[in-house]
Amino acid sequence: MLQQFQNNNQGSRKNSVTSPSRRPVRLRNIITGQESIETLFLKSTEPVQCSPTKCMGSIMSAPLKRANGTARPKDEILKHAKHFFDQYFSSIKRMNSPSHVRRWREVCGEVDSSGTYELRETELVYGAKLAWRNAPRCIGRIQWSKLQVFDARYVSTAREMFEAVCNHIKYATNKGNIRSAITIFPQRTDGVRDFRVWNAQLIMYAGYKQEDGSVIGDPASADFTELCQKLGWKGQGKKWEILPLVVSANGNDPQVFDIPEDLILRVPITHPKYPWFADLRLEWYALPAVSSMLFDVGGIEFPAAPFNGWYMVTEIGTRDLCDPQRFNILEEVATRLGVDMRAPSTLWKDKAAVEVNYAVIYSFQKANVTIVDHHTAAESFMKHWENELRLRGGCPADWVWIVPPLSGSLTPVFHQELLNYNLKPSYEYQDPPWKTHIWEKDREGSGHGPRTPSRKFRFKEVARAVKFTSNLFGMALSRRIKATILFATETGRSEQYAKMLGDIFSHAFNANVICMIDYDIINLEHETLLLVVTSTFGNGDPPENGEAFARSLQAIKVTGETTPDVEYISSTCMPFVRMNSMPLECLEDEGTNCTPTTELDDDIGPLSNVRFAVFALGSSAYPNFCSFGRYVDTMLGELGGERMVKVGTGDELCGQEHSFSQWAQEAFQVACDVFYVGEDINISAVKATLHSNTAWCPEKIRLVDVQDPTDIYTGVSKGTNRTVVSCILKQRTLLQSEEDSRQTLLIVISMTPDSPLKYFPGDHVGIYPANRKEVVDGILGRMSSTCPDPDKPFQLQLRKTVQTIEGPSHRWSPHERIPCLTMRTALTRYLDITTPPGQQFLRILATMAEDEGDKRKIKLLATDAVRYEDWKSQLYPNLLEVLSYFPSVVPTPAFLLTHLNPLQPRFYSISSAPDFHPGHIHLTVAVVVYKTQNNIDHYGVCSNYLASLSIGSEIACFVRSAPNFRLPESPHVPLIMIGPGTGIAPFRSFWHQRHIDMNVSTDNEVRKRFGKVTLLIGCRHPNVELYREETQHMVQTGVLDHVYSAYSRIPGKQKRYVQHILREISDKVYKEIVEDRGHFYVCGDVSMAEDVNQTLRTIIQEHGHMNPVAVDNVMKRLQEENRYHEDIFGITLKTAEVTSRGRAEAKNRKSTSST
Repeated sequence: MLQQFQNNNQGSRKNSVTSPSRRPVRLRNIITGQESIETLFLKSTEPVQCSPTKCMGSIMSAPLKRANGTARPKDEILKHAKHFFDQYFSSIKRMNSPSHVRRWREVCGEVDSSGTYELRETELVYGAKLAWRNAPRCIGRIQWSKLQVFDARYVSTAREMFEAVCNHIKYATNKGNIRSAITIFPQRTDGVRDFRVWNAQLIMYAGYKQEDGSVIGDPASADFTELCQKLGWKGQGKKWEILPLVVSANGNDPQVFDIPEDLILRVPITHPKYPWFADLRLEWYALPAVSSMLFDVGGIEFPAAPFNGWYMVTEIGTRDLCDPQRFNILEEVATRLGVDMRAPSTLWKDKAAVEVNYAVIYSFQKANVTIVDHHTAAESFMKHWENELRLRGGCPADWVWIVPPLSGSLTPVFHQELLNYNLKPSYEYQDPPWKTHIWEKDREGSGHGPRTPSRKFRFKEVARAVKFTSNLFGMALSRRIKATILFATETGRSEQYAKMLGDIFSHAFNANVICMIDYDIINLEHETLLLVVTSTFGNGDPPENGEAFARSLQAIKVTGETTPDVEYISSTCMPFVRMNSMPLECLEDEGTNCTPTTELDDDIGPLSNVRFAVFALGSSAYPNFCSFGRYVDTMLGELGGERMVKVGTGDELCGQEHSFSQWAQEAFQVACDVFYVGEDINISAVKATLHSNTAWCPEKIRLVDVQDPTDIYTGVSKGTNRTVVSCILKQRTLLQSEEDSRQTLLIVISMTPDSPLKYFPGDHVGIYPANRKEVVDGILGRMSSTCPDPDKPFQLQLRKTVQTIEGPSHRWSPHERIPCLTMRTALTRYLDITTPPGQQFLRILATMAEDEGDKRKIKLLATDAVRYEDWKSQLYPNLLEVLSYFPSVVPTPAFLLTHLNPLQPRFYSISSAPDFHPGHIHLTVAVVVYKTQNNIDHYGVCSNYLASLSIGSEIACFVRSAPNFRLPESPHVPLIMIGPGTGIAPFRSFWHQRHIDMNVSTDNEVRKRFGKVTLLIGCRHPNVELYREETQHMVQTGVLDHVYSAYSRIPGKQKRYVQHILREISDKVYKEIVEDRGHFYVCGDVSMAEDVNQTLRTIIQEHGHMNPVAVDNVMKRLQEENRYHEDIFGITLKTAEVTSRGRAEAKNRKSTSST
């Protein structure tokens, strides 16, 4: 539809006002009488060509404002740039911000020194879309936000321009499902060294002049056809012959390129009612791509910026085929129709024109090629016009051009007064290049004087026609299509997969891997290809470094704006994550969003131009499996993004690496198909990188000796946004008898005056632990030949390749995460040496085995997913055990430093209130010890670290806020708290805070108004009940209303769990939670939490006499109102039981899906 910029619309009347005063203008709808106020024109700084005595609204193109061959003056550039950057930073809600001021200072400096400046990619994309939005002669602007921008400012030759155009044609044509796109070539510098596309449209039919004055082909192209022939092109003289592409780069003479035929989608024109229509041998091409206009943005001019939309039927049926100066088929069609042509009053022209247009739209739809009828287009424009009045206060529109050339008054735009004015950025007419180009022969001997274009054509004697096939569109261009890969992670696994994905996509795209917390959300709407790899924290929450991104997505959905005020929208959007996470089975039949577009889509989402794919990591031991990744996938789709492949899921209990490999291969293949790149890439070789050792390049890693290592607090903070401080282990108390086989500890941490930690009851503390000394020493013993001095400090450096003007340059840079340290410290405090290594790690490890038997065994584990999963679950080997299984393997420090995951902090619910224990943090810690199938003891890293640490030792820690697990603002609502085992931990902080709150006032009446607090706890026996004396005291003082205890291991008695107690007090639960709008808290392991959830559902169903759908609504409302709170953890004393069951279920799912 953008082609309408070129077509001269013969409107029969004109309602547009072209010389408005500087006051708001009332625009009237003639049919409804409704008036609208237009104010946007007041921001226009560009004059229109009309005057008080004449209207020039129907003039094809106005005279140029500046002589050809001259560059825009500095002051004019700055004037336009100021206006543009004010628009840009206002659009992202950063007007007059430090980034705005800094950017404007940069622009002024560049213009002052060089006479111009360069736009950043996001600015360029914003400007290109806004220019379409501002185009007063385009009826199809409702699609403006879906414009795909190809940045080709890097090209330097005509051949590279041709390759970029071919890529544009192939992408935009999309096998008939037309996609709007623009390719932007280098900007104008001095007005002489311009880049130009000489064709008026990228695809044009040739027109051959005959001696009798007639033309074979398209008369509109006759002059340009002659030009192509003089440049050496040899046409065949046929009617429907596509002209070559003529381009000139950097002011050089033009070169001619034949467009590969397989790029051009032709549509034969037939009629469903008249078979003779096929005998006319009519056709038209699918892609209307205007290539002669100038893109003007921020004071910078781009003389070559071909763009396309899709056809409105009248552009072909009425203008191209029926206009007398074009193919002029009207009389022939009327004759075949048998209509009376003796007088205009028979309306024979109208009858013939209608049938031609009907044939065109029928033929395009039959061929599954995007086209829109003029009635739909007009209605769509009216909706766009109304939206623009609401959003911007106006919409520039040239009535003469907007009203379709057929059925004028039958369309709604005919009856609407419109205001015509010019806004920047914009697309502008410019003189054809053959009128202004300075040929090379004319430059010889011209000295340094002014260069005047020759009045006569002087063409090269030797043709420069070069033929390319479509598979030469090349790596250089395809890698300019940006692929942004976002990750969010708790353990580092998502980051590892994201980097692997970056390696894969870099074969065909310009891939950039970014952590979600470092991503500027304003870029989201401008992304071309977005890939997301993310884990889920706990029972459905985002990882810490993904929380801001989750809130931003929610805010975009609520407001419809791509730069919303996130904090204003909601500070509690996290509960929506789980509710909005579409169940996996709901996506099975969803496939992708790549549905053909046959007419204008009025429902344009804010991310409608983004193609995306999501891979979610998680554990099926949790009910909300991969919840956050699925939430991101759902939200991106609901916001208008185009899903390329369905969300992938990787279960850490079974086959996660294999699942990722399969998904990554599919995503890469689909992305290549969507963007028509990678045709000269060996897909098999790309896929092989997932299973190769290419990630291990020893020559790109080195260890450089340093004097002093980095302190642990600064070191563990590196690469994160956490503030890690030093606290002191003040006290450690055993909460159970020493004879008990299980140990639970009360850990008291003392904050130092220099590093106070602010927290609220319900928050978590993160502890950075240390690995066991015997494991570290064992690994170092195996590395004696590769690491002779494990206590010598060094800096890990990586060699990176940087592109410079002189070519690629190699530079050594410090590792982004690992600080200066010793190898002993690395293995003790920074590297995860207890989690079984993944298959990728084993693949590389196999290359280090000197014994062929070891090498063969490791390769088998690395390549056989089933065997690997069995090995991992049965033995759960740490790194030392892996090395003991394969004695001939001697790993190097560089390998372990770059391929082991970082040692992650462990999170514990805080068991104290800051006002109850000022300056201290209490933790309730279960010491984890378990045996694997080979009867080897394994130890929980952090719990055993805290159990063995000397009193008075320093601890590296930080607070992680848990805003959705807090006491309610009102103290008067009832609370039910369920915490078996160490799940009691956060509730101790609650009753401590409630004790403080209740004792602020001595008024008994005030104390009585506090809501009832019910605590349900569970343990094996009364003798091991945690904090029993303390809870009894809280009941006596009225802080707790009641404490119910469930015991599961009393000899001679049936096992009782907290869910049994829930059923017994179901009346109380229903009244306090549903009727009295109380809060329901659950803390503990995943299996217990799911059982409690199901029990609560049953209680609501039975006492509320509800069906399952109504129960779901109640549960959803509890979550929406933040009255259902969960604090779920995975590492418990029942870890083996939970994971074994989850793994069996995961294996069953995989086998079922594979069949």
